[in-house]
Amino acid sequence: MTTQTEAVLVDGTEYPHEVRAAVLRVVGEPMAVETIRLKAVGPGDVRVRIEQTGVCHSDLSLARGVLAQPLPAVLGHEACGTVVETGAGVTDLNLGQRVILLWITSCGRCFHCTHDEPHLCATGSSRAGEPYAVTGDGEPVYPGLTVGSFAEQTVVPRGAVVAVPDDIDTADAALLGCAVTTGVGAVVSTAHVTADSSVLVVGLGGVGLSVIQGARLAGASTIIAVDRNTDKAEMAKAAGATHFLAADDDTKKAVRGLTEKRGADFVFDCVGSARTIRDMWSMTRRGGAATVVGIGGKDDMVSFSALELFHFARTLRGCVAGSLDAATDMPRFFDWVRSGDLDLRQLVTGAGTLTDVNTALDELAAGRGIRTVLRPDGGA
Repeated sequence: MTTQTEAVLVDGTEYPHEVRAAVLRVVGEPMAVETIRLKAVGPGDVRVRIEQTGVCHSDLSLARGVLAQPLPAVLGHEACGTVVETGAGVTDLNLGQRVILLWITSCGRCFHCTHDEPHLCATGSSRAGEPYAVTGDGEPVYPGLTVGSFAEQTVVPRGAVVAVPDDIDTADAALLGCAVTTGVGAVVSTAHVTADSSVLVVGLGGVGLSVIQGARLAGASTIIAVDRNTDKAEMAKAAGATHFLAADDDTKKAVRGLTEKRGADFVFDCVGSARTIRDMWSMTRRGGAATVVGIGGKDDMVSFSALELFHFARTLRGCVAGSLDAATDMPRFFDWVRSGDLDLRQLVTGAGTLTDVNTALDELAAGRGIRTVLRPDGGA
């Protein structure tokens, strides 16, 4: 239960709000639920009670050390919550307003923000390295991917939240915080998939299944899903895949067989390893587009020969957060949810509370779970 007691003062900053959170103290070790103190709300901040939060593969990468994160930290970044306090300078949000939390906060001033690339904001993820809370003994705590939603509450800038319309369910809104906007955005905003094209998706986690839904929305005629876990075949087809292939030595040959021996027009790697990037590259047709959506390690190197880059004339690009411009793009996602064109519930394979976070990460690591949605308040 969240409480406000006499504020603790650390290095001139007040931390008045006691909340329960799953805290990562050592990379590779389980998180434990403990009490931390959130910083006081500043003039441009909002304090949000987390209603539901998804456990994402990026959280697994942080917890296992694939992505760097100052510790101790509270992970979690895909969430919907309710505003419980606003700073004096926040005049466009009301208490009780539901909001989606954003893990990239556009500053609106840097080169990228002023050139229609807010997802590449120069300072968009810098808050992950800035303390937002303290432990019981005053040690700084950092918000994983800037949000820290594996907790009862968090404090973020006003620009890090998007208001949720009353007719959008909280569970759906939570998944719009990362997986769905990343996957669908990769299709419609990054790669610009065209109607009647062929699309190949490698890796069927929450993002990969969202890529499939995005390809369906874009009108792709052939949508090929690839994963090492054959149990995901039915989920892939429910999302819109026309074919499912097990990831093995015969996958490349099978893809050529389904694409008149050319390879796919658009290929998405939702894993992000050197091996899967090379695989998707070789399954992309000459002149096609290969998009890396998954986040890999900095030491996992990919090699291409100079001749193949010239000869195949393929486009290879990365995709950050589905190239999302939350202010202009999120209303379109709300419309897709309303119309039923996006079915977000099929992504949810588990539910729990903060104490279940380690199990949820283990499921992701094993390639079984898609999305476990946690309720930090312990509700059903």
